[in-house]
Amino acid sequence: MDVVLEACDALLFDRFWATVLPAKTTLSSNDATATFSSMREGATLIPRQRWVWEPATKYFSFPPSEYAWESAWSRDYTPRQFIELFLIVWLFGVILYFVCATLSYVFVFDKTTFQHPKYLKNQLRMEIKQALQSMPGMAVLTACFFVLEVKGYAKFYDRLDDAPFSAYNYLQFPLFILFTDFCIYWIHRGLHHPLIYKTLHKPHHKWIMPTPYASHAFHPLDGFAQSIPYHVFPFLFPLQKFAYIALFGFINIWTIFIHDGEYVANSPIINGAACHTMHHLYFNYNYGQFTTLWDRLGGSYRKPNEELFRRETKMCADEWNRQAKEMERIQKEVEGEDDRQYGKAVEAKKVQ
Repeated sequence: MDVVLEACDALLFDRFWATVLPAKTTLSSNDATATFSSMREGATLIPRQRWVWEPATKYFSFPPSEYAWESAWSRDYTPRQFIELFLIVWLFGVILYFVCATLSYVFVFDKTTFQHPKYLKNQLRMEIKQALQSMPGMAVLTACFFVLEVKGYAKFYDRLDDAPFSAYNYLQFPLFILFTDFCIYWIHRGLHHPLIYKTLHKPHHKWIMPTPYASHAFHPLDGFAQSIPYHVFPFLFPLQKFAYIALFGFINIWTIFIHDGEYVANSPIINGAACHTMHHLYFNYNYGQFTTLWDRLGGSYRKPNEELFRRETKMCADEWNRQAKEMERIQKEVEGEDDRQYGKAVEAKKVQ
């Protein structure tokens, strides 16, 4: 995230902080001369705060403007970094959520789902509301990890030549997927423990037949808990900086993908939308994020119904009634009385 932070500082935050918290004192000419004498090649030393600017990546840079040294809070000041990273995660998260979820909703999501007996009244609006309410809390917690990363505690590397060995530039991707998939499986399964479920995870299970907008409609602690493995990975294993940014974007898109209701991946390996629909319908199955591996090993895998992969049976009344009957039985065992309000939503009328 140091690359993203450097870009945002140069383009926006340097001027903001110089305006809001201007520096009140400057160094004398002798201090400035002494300070600059310690500059090393390829770095720029800012005399007023005595912080060293070095490009976050060797591939390109965003040199600081005159505003960079006109604030009392220098770029390496931890509270400033935390605030900036919180805003970046929150605002870019909202943008990515709306762009990707809307594209999925318009071009992929089957609007016939509105007619499903377990689709909630005004569900679309409620999903968006819950996501927007949760995102600031998730962003605060995520920013804590990002500050540690920017401070240099994680094992990020910049140039491809800096990898432990050349093949690692490719192996880091499957390693990341396997590690996070394993950890999320157990975290997700733990969130279904009776002592935790109703407080933290039930808000996400409110959506029995989710839309793409349900992808981020979590309790903030629930959403953050399932993201912890993504942040822990670079503290344990080397990870290239741009690979991390790409994976972070991929994770958010994948989360939307598995909630879009388009059952393309009839795969025994990939935990796609069909597998995740089984989780929302029947609660105690398919906890995995990317693969079915850990569900199979943990005895919680449920193969998606074959009817889901055929258009003529996917949305038929017989299939829906069968789903609803089983869902009601399991729901009572897991939650007790069902407090959801079912019914055709306003959105359904609009697409007729």
